[in-house]
Amino acid sequence: MSGNGERPCAGMLAEFRGEGALCAAARAAREHGYTHAEAYAPFPVEGLPDILGMRRRWIAPAALAGGLLGGAAIYFLQWYAAVVDYPLNIGGRPLHSWPAFIPATFEVAILGAAFGAAIAMLWLNGLPRLYHPLFEVEEFELASRNRFYLFLPERDPVFAAGTARDLLEELDPLFVCEVPG
Repeated sequence: MSGNGERPCAGMLAEFRGEGALCAAARAAREHGYTHAEAYAPFPVEGLPDILGMRRRWIAPAALAGGLLGGAAIYFLQWYAAVVDYPLNIGGRPLHSWPAFIPATFEVAILGAAFGAAIAMLWLNGLPRLYHPLFEVEEFELASRNRFYLFLPERDPVFAAGTARDLLEELDPLFVCEVPG
């Protein structure tokens, strides 16, 4: 609760008729300076991440880092075991017989890349998020079925409840509501 008896506002939510209207609304919000706007649609909307300014692509570098780290770690483990910790001279083969180390190195590099990509995806999506103020809006339950929503959060530097509502109402939404904080 804020000091004046009003409940805190987490942002403004608006529902739109389709993906075109959602993209237009996101573009208008971006033009008005909103940098943290969030869009929700039942399927991927082409171009929407670019409109919202989501240009960070960290999953591929994270997968590469996980693959390199996993591959290097297992190669080192095999080398240490075969050359330093427990060297065995079997049939005159060299202790550091790198071709024998390649299959396990490849497998663990793939596993490391998968873990790196999954962890980066979860982190970038802010997951696991057990609670979000949007869960309090009854209509938002349809976001994953057949509705298109634009959310302007209060953490955005240009957010003001009145101006955000005015902006969203200018865009011809099906409804606009204040999301309780």
